[in-house]
Order: sequence, then C-alpha cells, then structure tokens
Amino acid sequence: MTAVAFDAAALDWSKGDGLLPVVVQHAHDGRVLMLGYTDRSALERTLATGEVHFWSRSKQRLWRKGESSGHVLALVSLAADCDGDALLAQAVPAGPTCHRGTPSCFDGDAPAHPWLNELEALIAARAGTDPASSYVAKLLAGTPARRAQKVGEEGVEVALAAATGDLSGLRGEAADLVFHLLVLLRGAGLTLADVVGELARRHSLRGG
Repeated sequence: MTAVAFDAAALDWSKGDGLLPVVVQHAHDGRVLMLGYTDRSALERTLATGEVHFWSRSKQRLWRKGESSGHVLALVSLAADCDGDALLAQAVPAGPTCHRGTPSCFDGDAPAHPWLNELEALIAARAGTDPASSYVAKLLAGTPARRAQKVGEEGVEVALAAATGDLSGLRGEAADLVFHLLVLLRGAGLTLADVVGELARRHSLRGG
C-alpha cells in the first residue's frame, strides 16, 4: 500500500453538513468511476488504509467500497477542488465499480483517451471475424511471433524516421507502431490500461 499525503484540515466541511462529494477516477485510463460522499471518519480510513471509504447516506454508516463484492478501490491520489468542498480520488479498481457489473456508474462515460479505447474495442471486435476479410483478424489468427515481428518492423521505421528528421514520416510510422502494439497486446490478453498501470507502478516504486 502506498501512503497518500493529504491535508484534511484544509477542507471546508461546513457547506454539506459534514459531508463532501468524492469523484472517483480510474488512475490508469481516466474513466470517471463513481460519485460518493465522505465525512471526516471515512476520509481518515481512506488515508489510513489506502482503500477508498465513503459515508453511506442510505445506510448511515461508514462504508468501504467493495466490502461485499471485493471490488475495492485502491487509492493512488487525492485532491481537493479550489473551494476545498469537493474531492477527486484517483484509484485503481479491483473489479467493476458499479453494482450492475459495469466498470463505471456513469452510462456512456469515456476514458481520457477515447479514440485509443475505441480502437482497442474495434480490434477486439475484429478478433472473431474472417481472417480473409480483416487484416486485424489475420494478425490475431496468426502466431505471436508474426505479431511481434510487425511491432519490430514498425519500431525500426519509427527510429529511421526520427533519425532522418522526417516528422511527417515519424507521425505516420508512430501511428502504425501504436496500432500494431495494440494488436499484439490483444493477442496476449493485455490492454493499454495494463501498460499504463505498469508505468504507474514503476513510477511509484521510484518515488516519482
């Protein structure tokens, strides 16, 4: 568990009768996951445990997100808004955040990099189609070595464009590299969020 430094004493608890709204955002892909409320005790538990706690207005008690489902929210960072009466919690969910089994409680909510996620979804949809009619399906139906080869080839093209100062070529080759990397990740059962999560993990280990 990584400790999160936060000055709770600077918050304005008076406007909401001791409750502050907490917007929870996925720390890796930027998706807004849910909205909850915290009081002083819930905030103290969040900071002490590294798992997001709320004050349940319906149950009238302290509530650890995921206490029944196991889908806890591991806190990464916490920030107050300019007035000190609302919080933004960045967290990594252990499973679906919503009780409906969806990643977010907000219908139609999009991650911070929607086009890349849309491209990932398109690649996933192509996985089950006829390889003869889809380049992506052909790559996914092939061997991991072939997908790795394509990433290697595109990586070389990126390097060559950068070395020669060909900015237009660099942009295009970099796009090809990202595309083939997403296909490679899909074939291995990984996603872009997994890669971002690994970068975040390394950052936390190095202390920034």
